[in-house]
Amino acid sequence: MKALMFGWEFPPHILGGLGTASYGLTRGMSLQPDMDITFVIPRPWGDEDQSFLRIIGANSIPVPGRGCIEFSGRYPDNLLEEIGNYEAVARELAWREPCDIIHAHDWLTYPAGIAVKQMTGKPLVIHVHATDFDRSRGNVNPTVFAIEKRGMDEADHIMCVSNLTRQTVIEKYGQDPGKVSTVHNAVEPLANRDRFVKHERKDKIVTFLGRITMQKGPEYFVEAAARVLAKTDGVRFVMAGSGDMMEKMIDLVAQRGIADKFHFPGFMRGEEVQTILADSDVYIMPSVSEPFGISPLEAMQVGCPTIISHQSGCAEILSHAVKIDYWDIDAMADAIYAIVKYPAMYASLHKLGEEEVNTIRWYDAGLKVRKVYDQVITHRR
Repeated sequence: MKALMFGWEFPPHILGGLGTASYGLTRGMSLQPDMDITFVIPRPWGDEDQSFLRIIGANSIPVPGRGCIEFSGRYPDNLLEEIGNYEAVARELAWREPCDIIHAHDWLTYPAGIAVKQMTGKPLVIHVHATDFDRSRGNVNPTVFAIEKRGMDEADHIMCVSNLTRQTVIEKYGQDPGKVSTVHNAVEPLANRDRFVKHERKDKIVTFLGRITMQKGPEYFVEAAARVLAKTDGVRFVMAGSGDMMEKMIDLVAQRGIADKFHFPGFMRGEEVQTILADSDVYIMPSVSEPFGISPLEAMQVGCPTIISHQSGCAEILSHAVKIDYWDIDAMADAIYAIVKYPAMYASLHKLGEEEVNTIRWYDAGLKVRKVYDQVITHRR
């Protein structure tokens, strides 16, 4: 089975969960003996792991009359232009890369997937990792919405990372429920788990790690921190990441008078993530709308008790994480307080969470994707 996949980022150069999910899924799928994956990204950096798939850089494929096109490898201000250029490269690849199925990850690559489908007649599946309804808290960009909707309309099948996202696709984008399925994300096994430990210290550490944007609910984390610190001392809060709400959060921390207990270490990647999560007493993801959310799984992998919002897709599959509504600051503060103050609660979440998450494997997610491939190809015959 030859799959031609279109993505936008791939480890170790990632800017969010999309690259992490792309890596985990393709690695899990590669364990199927007859699976052959070619993964296209705008700009490889040369240090990607290609032991289980082949990576093609769109920047290395000449387009007639234009030659090779430069790509930033990021999400630049001229993103729509880069999406158009990526589609132009895909049209060239349609003739060069024979495949059985086309798989496009997230809205940025849908035009490329559609182009290859139109030119080759091969079936197209799209993978919805998020929608603009998630990213914008409902203040949808009409251009992005149009690209997303066209991708869904043209796809032979739509895979979503959660039932939450599946419902959005059906209700907001008018898709036939029979065409839309859920394939929950998973987490890569940690081969070097013993390296990530919690150091003995006086203060407890509560961590938020992710993009500091309105989708992730950082202001609720700050407000909950203020409530916890009003009740007890000996707790420190970390907001790791970057985003357009960073300055606003620094100001809010100052307004609440908790700046001496709050830290902003910036964007983290690779082993930095496991290190800070392992050293934390609580990880919290208060997302307003989270299609899935891999970071809670990464926290549980290293034994960090986790609090997640009911409005996250991973809440559908996790039993040993504390679940609250993102807007319920009092419940969030109470959960934090209970974990840092009651050793038995910490110990239970530490042990059971790690055991649970180690059963959530990308190999199983890959089998579900393969089943979709087989069904789509059979249906098209």
